[in-house]
Parts: sequence; structure tokens; C-alpha cells
Amino acid sequence: MNRSLERIDPASIPHRILYTNAKIPAVGLGTFGSDRYTAAEIADAVVGAAAIGYRHFDCAAVYGNEKEIGISLQEVMRSGIQREQLWITSKLWNDKHAEEDVVPACKQTLHDLQLEYLDLYLIHWPFPNHHAPGVDVNSRDPHAVPYIHENYMKTWRQMEKLVEMELVRHIGTSNMTIPKLELLLRDAKIKPATNEMELHPHFQQPKLYQFCIENQITPIGFSPIGSPSRPERDKTPDDTVDIEDPVIVTIANRLNVHPAVVCIKWAVQRGQVVIPFSIRPEQYWNNLKAAVIDPLTEAEMQEISGIDQNNRLIKGQVFLWESAKDWQDLWDLDGQIASL
Repeated sequence: MNRSLERIDPASIPHRILYTNAKIPAVGLGTFGSDRYTAAEIADAVVGAAAIGYRHFDCAAVYGNEKEIGISLQEVMRSGIQREQLWITSKLWNDKHAEEDVVPACKQTLHDLQLEYLDLYLIHWPFPNHHAPGVDVNSRDPHAVPYIHENYMKTWRQMEKLVEMELVRHIGTSNMTIPKLELLLRDAKIKPATNEMELHPHFQQPKLYQFCIENQITPIGFSPIGSPSRPERDKTPDDTVDIEDPVIVTIANRLNVHPAVVCIKWAVQRGQVVIPFSIRPEQYWNNLKAAVIDPLTEAEMQEISGIDQNNRLIKGQVFLWESAKDWQDLWDLDGQIASL
């Protein structure tokens, strides 16, 4: 830990209340960076972030660093932080959707993270479509299929079983849409506690966000500053840059902070959970500090609500099936779930 960075009292960080009445810290540390950083670098960031006040860590099997993060979590707990004070999320990857694979996949994650339970376990994508690491945007899995609700529910029943087995406290979804969530809410025995989704000032997803709130599904926003370090395959010529938006820059200048900090403040004040990624102590300290000092004014919040560009950055092209038209088929933009 950088000794010049003051510790931020975890009790001062806003929380969100899930429908179970559990509290989830509104700012967590994302751990996806495997395309640019080593597992060891990310695991070191977990230790450093915990030392300055983070208690929420967002993990996933596919990130390829859960074993290293598990070692870090043990170090964190040896420092005096109790397991009950931490919020640990992980995710089921696409190649483990089969009924017989869900429980073993979760047990493997628990083994790697050296934990007895997860606070939250998500289905990472609503498609069982796997792709090899490092493939380009045009790669297609020949076995890829569109969303099939009957199959998703088979996976979900196993997620519910994980709760019954007390391996997982909460289950949730990620990268879902309103039509898919409507079906899940209709058929689930244990409804999703959260939906992890792309959320930043240029992609505010107001309809999906409001749907989640109305159905007591807590929104967790990834790519909160517009994901400037996202993989090259996820970049397209039409993408906009949140941290260069004049509204964001003007507010940042008033507060004398980096524009990324403004994006974090907006997310927290809007009411979502936010999981920015960084391995740099000054950056993850600033991200956490953003939640507790110098709030944006109501006028600034209104200004930011007016700069939505509907600019999805993480389009998911590699999850498409061969007969799909383009990435928009993944997102049910016309309110209908795409099929073969």
C-alpha cells in the first residue's frame, strides 16, 4: 500500500440494500484486466485496495486470476478484516451452463478464492457460447446459440441450488435485457438480487435501469468511466469517450479531479453499485474517495443525465451465433428475443 494514501473508513462508503436486506458496498474493485495486466498485479491491487478501505471485490472465473486473488483474500483476512466484512462476487462462465457443471464450477471458484461461500454469484452472460481467449471480433463459436429460456432456467435452477447448499448467499444476472429478465422473474424460485450491466454517462440504459429498480434487482454498473482500456476487439469507430465529454470535463475542473472521478460520483449518486477496475493505488483510492466527498450538485446530475449517447461499448460480438445479423441481436433492442 502507498503510505501517502489515507485509509477511507469503510463505514463511510454508501451501501445498497438488496431485497434480502443484505448490504452491498456501492463501490467495489473490479478485477477484469487479464488482457493487459498479470494475475499477480491484479491480486496485489486487491490487497492494496482492502488496506485503504475497499470491502467489495468483483471476480469471475474467466478472468483467470481467482487463485491469485484467493491468496490475496487470505492476506486481507490475516490483517484483521473479517470475512463477514467483505463482499465477494464471482460469475459462472459460458462453458459451464450445463446442469451438471454449475455446482462444480462454483466449488472450483470457492476453492480458488479460498472461501467457504460467495456473497453473490452471477451468470456471466445469458448465452452458453464460449470463445477462445484473444480471438478477434469476427470469431464465431460454431456451436453458439441464441438465448433459449428453457435452457437458461436449467442453469438458474442450479444457481438456486447453490443458495440452498449455502455455498452462495445471493444469485444474480449479468448482461441481461428486459425481455429476458421478465421471463426469469416469471419462472424463478429465487429471483435475481442484482443485474450487472454496462453503465456510464454515455450509456445510461434508463429503461433497463428503471426496470431493475422497480423489480428490486440492484443494478451493478461495469465500465463506469467508459472502459478506455477495454480490449481492442470491443472498440469501434463510432464509440464516444465519456471522460472527454465537455460536461464531465467542466465538472472535473470545478472539483479539481480527473474526469473519471466525476463518472464514479455520478454512478454512486444515481443509486447504482459501481465496480471500477484499476491496479494503480492512486486511481483506486480516488475511485473510493469519490463516493464520500464533494458530491455533484443536482444541476450537475441533471446535466449528466442529458449527455447519454446510447453508446454501448461492450457489444459482445464474440458471443454471436453464425446466423445472427450483428451484435444487436444479443440485446433485444426491439423488445423481442432473437432466435435462430
